[in-house]
Amino acid sequence: MSRILILGGRLLDPASARDETADLLLEGGCIAAAGSDLDSRGAEVIDAAGCWVAPGFVDLHTHLREPGQEHKEDIASGGRSAVAGGFTSLACMANTEPVNDDPATTDYIIDRARQESPARVYPIAAATKGLKGEIMTEMSALMAAGAVAFSDDGKTIMDSGLMRRILEYSRLVEVPVVVHCEDRMLVLDGVVNEGPVSTKLGLPGNPAAAEEVHVSRDVRLAELTGAHLHVAHVSTAGAVKTIREARERGVSITAEATPHHLTLTDAAALDYDTNTKVAPPLRSAADVEACRRGLVDGTIDCVATDHAPHAVHEKDQEYTAAPPGLIGFETAVPVVLDLVRRDEISPLELIRRFSTNPAHIIQRPGGSLADGEPGDVVVIDPNRRWTYDPAKGYSKSRNSPWAGLEMIGRTVATLVEGRLVYHVDRGVLVP
Repeated sequence: MSRILILGGRLLDPASARDETADLLLEGGCIAAAGSDLDSRGAEVIDAAGCWVAPGFVDLHTHLREPGQEHKEDIASGGRSAVAGGFTSLACMANTEPVNDDPATTDYIIDRARQESPARVYPIAAATKGLKGEIMTEMSALMAAGAVAFSDDGKTIMDSGLMRRILEYSRLVEVPVVVHCEDRMLVLDGVVNEGPVSTKLGLPGNPAAAEEVHVSRDVRLAELTGAHLHVAHVSTAGAVKTIREARERGVSITAEATPHHLTLTDAAALDYDTNTKVAPPLRSAADVEACRRGLVDGTIDCVATDHAPHAVHEKDQEYTAAPPGLIGFETAVPVVLDLVRRDEISPLELIRRFSTNPAHIIQRPGGSLADGEPGDVVVIDPNRRWTYDPAKGYSKSRNSPWAGLEMIGRTVATLVEGRLVYHVDRGVLVP
């Protein structure tokens, strides 16, 4: 394998609390050394002056749509979009067609990723057959095939007894259960946050209580079983409070927040742009502020994009009919850098939320720049200005609320296993 020397960047390594200007050498697919005056003979040199150099990002919540929905995205296009955003590892949800509830489907995803994706791909298998919330999947067989967690994703498991058994069995295979917390009987047909905005729009509301009720239930079940519960896309102040209190009691719980729930409020939906329709919906300013505080104080462990591509014709419908979701790989860095610019979080701690923490949650390599660790690295220019055009991105889909906006901060290089797979001036560098 080639040698790559990254020169003069600000090394941000949360695993060792390292934050200093230094060079980084990658060799043999791994981190070889960090420091000054490193041997550059035979190495490809990347100038990182003025940039951050950090462990590659690990995204715990993505939708790659393959198999079955390749008109929206596939493993190849999703992997390309991911590395363009600095993500070197992706955990993909099970709501494919067929559902990833069988080892053969898990095998297929892993095999396709090895052949087609410049990013590592880790399948999250379904917790119940067909995502129907009725019969548990064969967790041991799915784990043996390569699953890293279990989730019914957007299909809330309403049966509390079944949820208890899923959590109990997850302890045997020692992986987290990822939960989408919404009480469907409270959500009903709600498509935007219940409140002044939903009233003004004349659209059915989805109350914050729908999330908070189910977070409370699942926290209690995790406390009962001792299982590792991971709460997906936290969006409300009440959910943050419940998770914080659970952690203080010693419950085995982790959580994620998306860039959109950390920065956009329900006011973004006032022009009926279906690219602002997500699940859970964009919430109030108070909820956004609570999620930001939760990320800063560690209640929320990581940033996850919930990258959810949809074809243009699917989003080009009335708000109530359009599917929820937006694409997020290529905009995550500039969007979330808002927290650094506002002095809410340090660069080192933000990288911890993007890289070190999520790698630890799914117990996979990454999140460290220590010698011998995998050569998964991202180089970020935190001050680079650019205009985001999803049509010029790598995803097959275009459903982004940030289309046409000026961004500050950009991934300029991404390396996976010591190989340069993306450079901002050269594009994605794999077949």
